Amino acid sequence: MRAVVQRVNGASVVVDGETVGEIVGPGLCVLVGVTHADTKDKAAQLARKLWSMRILEGEKSCSDLDAPLLVISQFTLYGDARKGRRPTWNAAAPGEIAEPLVDEVVAQLRALGAQVETGRFGAFMKVSLTNDGPFTVIVEV
Repeated sequence: MRAVVQRVNGASVVVDGETVGEIVGPGLCVLVGVTHADTKDKAAQLARKLWSMRILEGEKSCSDLDAPLLVISQFTLYGDARKGRRPTWNAAAPGEIAEPLVDEVVAQLRALGAQVETGRFGAFMKVSLTNDGPFTVIVEV
């Protein structure tokens, strides 16, 4: 699994004019990509990492501050643009594999005590955020 993690001071995701997920104040906006070999164990590992990474203000984690997370599926994280002008998506898992694993990341975060908002899998989403720093890291498990 691959995640682009942004430290934010607020973020939201809109689908068809409706806000489907929103966090207010300090937290993390997490774009999650799934590849073919990913498993529920990797989803749990990613959730633990996201909950405990010390990247918020003062080297604190979401678990330290009870900070919210906005988790959004994004298959394009496994795009390959090394050749030609069009990326390929061969490394991205198909929806029937990816959706349950993104849901598992969310479920594992909630089991850890996290407040989690989400996007809508497979939808065309408009994501807005205020990156705090800017601070962005890539996490792979």
